[in-house]
Amino acid sequence: MGQGRLFKIVYHLLDKGRATAPELAEKFEVSVRTIYRDLDAISAAGIPIYTVQGKGGGIFILPEFVLEKSLLTPQEKEQILMALQGLAAAEDSRTDELITKLG
Repeated sequence: MGQGRLFKIVYHLLDKGRATAPELAEKFEVSVRTIYRDLDAISAAGIPIYTVQGKGGGIFILPEFVLEKSLLTPQEKEQILMALQGLAAAEDSRTDELITKLG
């Protein structure tokens, strides 16, 4: 299981607010079952993730959740910052706000 993919899933959910397992599976080019295993691993790591079935449902992270910077090594922070800067060219101003906060 790619730890990088787990971080990417968390950041995707934090950025977008919600996603479905098939959407995540397509985005990260893995099976839906792999996404569910990844979600189990994310949950076991203490990130408050939950799912809602039906129309308008999906996978969510509790809105009160804040990713503590102390959980990341300086190298991981740098990688996240570089990834966000790469996204900034193709994304909207919300990415710029994240870059400012992490910078």
